[in-house]
Amino acid sequence: MRKILDKLPTQTFAVGTLRWSIVFIFALFGIAKFAAYEAEGVARTAMHYPLFAWMYPLIGVQGTSNVIGTIELSTGVLIALGAWSHRAGLLGGLMGMATFLVTLSFSFGATLWEEGYGFPFMGSTAQFLFKDAVLLAGCLALTLHAGHALREARDARPVA
Repeated sequence: MRKILDKLPTQTFAVGTLRWSIVFIFALFGIAKFAAYEAEGVARTAMHYPLFAWMYPLIGVQGTSNVIGTIELSTGVLIALGAWSHRAGLLGGLMGMATFLVTLSFSFGATLWEEGYGFPFMGSTAQFLFKDAVLLAGCLALTLHAGHALREARDARPVA
């Protein structure tokens, strides 16, 4: 057993794997927001949500989706930059957490359980939203990683 444990990859490898998988998610979902099918899909939920509802009369379905997509792509870029800059990683991680807290909050008041079956048979809305719990946890882990690295760097500086 010890030989197996001695060959495990480092935690740095695990953080890197988590980072790039979350960057991949933000890239795919962010790019999709620029497509009409995704803009319409997002509008069905977001246009009734106070955080986004005001945008629809101002810039329309596609414009609102483009704003959301730009935020998602920016978040992914900052999380990616966290591989080299803990400050960027901290900001990206916080933005990612905010993103997934917002999407998880859509579950309040939504029909989550498949009609005719009930709990635990989720409808498509629940399936779409509940995966964000693990993405929220992943962003929390990256945020904490960056925060600890920044604190360690600060503590390592000589006192003048």
